[in-house]
Amino acid sequence: MTAQQITYLVFGIVLLIALVFDLGLLSRKNKIISIRNALYQTLFWVILAMAFFVFIWMEDGEVLAFQYLSGYLMEWSLSIDNIFVFILIFSSFSIKEKYSGQVLMIGILMAVIFRVIFITLGVALVERFEWVLYIFGAFLVYTGIKMFSEKEDAEFDPQQSRVYKFLNRFLPLVPHDGNGRYIIREHNKPAYTTLFVVVIMLAVTDLIFAFDSIPAVMGISRDKMVIYTSNIFAVLGLRSMFFLLKGAVNKFGHLQQGIAIVLVFIGLKMLAEIFHFTVPIYASMMVIVVCIGGSIAYSIHEAAKKAKKE
Repeated sequence: MTAQQITYLVFGIVLLIALVFDLGLLSRKNKIISIRNALYQTLFWVILAMAFFVFIWMEDGEVLAFQYLSGYLMEWSLSIDNIFVFILIFSSFSIKEKYSGQVLMIGILMAVIFRVIFITLGVALVERFEWVLYIFGAFLVYTGIKMFSEKEDAEFDPQQSRVYKFLNRFLPLVPHDGNGRYIIREHNKPAYTTLFVVVIMLAVTDLIFAFDSIPAVMGISRDKMVIYTSNIFAVLGLRSMFFLLKGAVNKFGHLQQGIAIVLVFIGLKMLAEIFHFTVPIYASMMVIVVCIGGSIAYSIHEAAKKAKKE
C-alpha cells in the first residue's frame, strides 16, 4: 500500500470509530445537550482533527500536513458562519431542544455525502480542465468582497427560502414535529413534519456554503486526501459547535469580515498562479490564523464593550 492509501484507510477507520462513539455514547435520542457536553464533543472532534494532522505529518510529510491544517482551519471558520444560519433555521421552525441533536446529526451526515459528491466532481473537473481553478479564484475574490460588506445571515428567513418553498409546493407539510417523527400519516396519507424540513434545509444550506469552502480549500491544496479529510472533519464538528455557540450568535459580529478577507486572499493566490507565482503554504496558514483569530477576538471585544454600555 502507498502512503496515501494508508492515510485513507486510517482516516476511514478513525472516522467510523468516532461516529460510533459520538452517536452511541455522546448522543442519545431525545437528549438535551448541555453546554458542558457540547464543549466536550467539540474538543473531541478538534483533538481528533489535530491527531490526524500529526499522523499525516509522520506518514506523508510536513507539506501535506500543513496543507491539511490550513484547509481544516479554513473549513472550520466557514463552519462557524454556517452554524449561525443553522440557528436561524432551528429557531424559525421552533425545533425542541430534545430533538435538535438527532436532527443535526442526520442533516450533517447528509451534508457529508453531498460534499463528497461535490468534491469528487470538482476535483475531476479541475484535473480535466485546469483553467477552471482560475474561475474558482475569481469567484472567491467576488464572494469575499461581497461578503465583507453585506450581512446576509441577519436577513435570511428560512420560511421564505427557495428550499422551503420548493418543499412546500411538492410535499404535504405539517406545522409540527410529529412528536419526534419525520414522516407521519394524516388522512391515510404521508405528511412531512418540521423535523424533516429542517434536515433537508440543513443539508442544502451546507451544500450552498460548499460552493465557497470547497474552491477555497482547493486553492490551498490540490491533493484529494487533504480536500476530503479537512472538509469532513470540519463538517462533522458542526453539531457540537451548534450547541456551544447558539447562545453566542451576537458575539461574532465581525467573523464574516475575517472570512471574507481570507476568501479574497485565497482567490488572489489562485489567480497569481497564472503568472507562475506561488504563495508558500506557511504564509497561507498564517493569513488564515491571523484573519480568523483576529476577527473572533475583535468580535468578542466589541460585544463585551457593547454589553458594558447597555
